[in-house]
Amino acid sequence: MKNQSPAAEVPASRRALVEAIVASTVGTTIEWYDFFLYGVMAALVFPKLFFPQASPFVGQLLSFGTYTTGFVARPLGGAIFGYLGDRIGRKSTLVATLLLMGLSTTCIGLLPTHDQIGLTAPIALTLLRIVQGLGVGGEWGGSVLLALEYGHRGRRGFFASWPQAGVPLGLLGSAGIVAILQGWMSAESFLDWGWRVPFLLSAVLILVGFVIRIRIFETPLFRQLQETKQVAHAPITETLQKHWREVLLVMGSRISENSCFYLFAIYVLTYGETVLGVERSQMLRAVNVAAAVEFFCIPLWGYLSDRWSRKGMFLAGSLALIAFAGPYYFLLEKREPFAIVTAVVISLACCHAMLYSVQASLIPELFGTRLRYTGASLGYQLAAPIAGGTAPLIAASLVHAYPGNWGPLAAYLVVISVLSLGCVYFLAETSRKDLSAASE
Repeated sequence: MKNQSPAAEVPASRRALVEAIVASTVGTTIEWYDFFLYGVMAALVFPKLFFPQASPFVGQLLSFGTYTTGFVARPLGGAIFGYLGDRIGRKSTLVATLLLMGLSTTCIGLLPTHDQIGLTAPIALTLLRIVQGLGVGGEWGGSVLLALEYGHRGRRGFFASWPQAGVPLGLLGSAGIVAILQGWMSAESFLDWGWRVPFLLSAVLILVGFVIRIRIFETPLFRQLQETKQVAHAPITETLQKHWREVLLVMGSRISENSCFYLFAIYVLTYGETVLGVERSQMLRAVNVAAAVEFFCIPLWGYLSDRWSRKGMFLAGSLALIAFAGPYYFLLEKREPFAIVTAVVISLACCHAMLYSVQASLIPELFGTRLRYTGASLGYQLAAPIAGGTAPLIAASLVHAYPGNWGPLAAYLVVISVLSLGCVYFLAETSRKDLSAASE
């Protein structure tokens, strides 16, 4: 090895970096395909299949209630897999989360409905959603760390943003396959058996993701910890003792991003159909276009966070979200295809993407390598139950309480954005931090 020239080492390093980014992005895309697919179905068909005896409004709340259980489980998944990721490594943990997510999603596709097994159906659906939450709770930390720790000496904001780009791809895949099936078959056939197809397709996608992830090596920074025997023995305890402030601030900073995403990407499907009277296919088309645009915007914002600053980009995204809260609903209320697509594209590709892209580098960089998986996962996932998990429920309740008035919905977006803006203000700027020198 000593005789090998530095020039000969560069291509191998670049290849390893590219493989790590591809593995993290593909795996994240598949896992979020599974997670978002549930959200799309919770908005479109689950009220009729699993809560047929409830009124439309109550059935919608019950359906979104099972959806919320996945968010409640995410902090537990973050703690479990964060512990494993800081104890045994990033790679093995990521393979486990992928398999867990895929099996639970496939089982949902095989689940009998309320008409077939009664109350057992929604109970089983809720339990499988909890398993999904555990899997995705551990996925995020590992996927961004894989890219971040392989590219820790380069453009970390850009490299780490690629797994984040897997989120709109997963959304595009889930909403896209639903739109294709609804256009291909009758509404009765889709409600009868067609809704199962996207869930069963997950089994094939998981095999692809497994093959890709099993090929990669452990990250250089974690291998260094293993070689020097500095791996944390109690990462959860250490994180809560030494970094409780960072964990709480990260949780608060994520509330706006997490909430607005599920309003812009999931609840908007219900809002368009039940409030605006817009055809379901038109709302799905708008979400698909926005997801495709956001896929390219996330790496762009990540790149700009390297050139500018993490906090600066996040603060700019928060201000953009505050400014667009009113215009977003104003455009939707026009009920015109171009206005709807414009509203959804700006909300996701601009407002949400600015916040989401920079989180992949800002949050993990706050913690040293020994505690990075646990610290990043806990802070990130603790926001899920109180933000994304409740956002559709809060929105549906506001619409029910104030019919014909979108002002409370816009005010809700402004309030949570101000809260997150305040939290990120107190976080440290991390874009120039040397990750290899940080041990805790």
